Amino acid sequence: MTNEKQLDYRVAGTPASERIRARLMASGVRFHANDNIADHIESGEMDELLDEVSLRMQGVLESLVIDTANDHNSQDTARRVAKMYLLEVFGGRYIPPPPVTEFPNAANLNELMIIGPITVRSACSHHLCPVMGKVWIGVMPNQHSNLIGLSKYARLAGWIMSRPQIQEEAVVQLAELLQEKVKPDGLAVIMEADHFCMQWRGVKDNDARMINSVMHGSFLKDPALRREFLSLIKR
Repeated sequence: MTNEKQLDYRVAGTPASERIRARLMASGVRFHANDNIADHIESGEMDELLDEVSLRMQGVLESLVIDTANDHNSQDTARRVAKMYLLEVFGGRYIPPPPVTEFPNAANLNELMIIGPITVRSACSHHLCPVMGKVWIGVMPNQHSNLIGLSKYARLAGWIMSRPQIQEEAVVQLAELLQEKVKPDGLAVIMEADHFCMQWRGVKDNDARMINSVMHGSFLKDPALRREFLSLIKR
């Protein structure tokens, strides 16, 4: 990127969101709701985004005809919601991936490992309603696999899930990330979740859940391994 373009993005008064969007577009990088854009956010811009989202959220509250000036319960709501979105619920869009130390498989482990259930929280990209669920991960390592700490599976799952998205794509993203990090012979990811866009609105069905899975490598090729994994997580 040329210095001239960099200066263009920092024209006085240009919102941080516009500068970040301009960098993403100039780089040809996708920035859908479930994409991570941390590499294109510069120092200090998260604070600017927080101010910007707070201001726009205040406008939403005003358009909802809520008297935030006199209602003590909603006076700071715009700021609280902005912080929740940027730093927590959608944090997986704006922060780099958690550091993961990878260890060689010195003991040549080649038996099934299962991690879970890992509690995950996400949001439906259609209505921004909560998605609350659990993830199970099956790993079949080989002598060339990398081993990572158990807590890192939870951290990586949390990083992927804390974005607006649909469950089907979230599970695929998590499986691809773990395949890249661990390089196992086989990988399985199953997610079961409650969707508040069904429970809180719409059909208002409190019992419906969604379960989906992604299988790679030996979990696809070996039915016995797949059955073993599925039977163990049912316990």
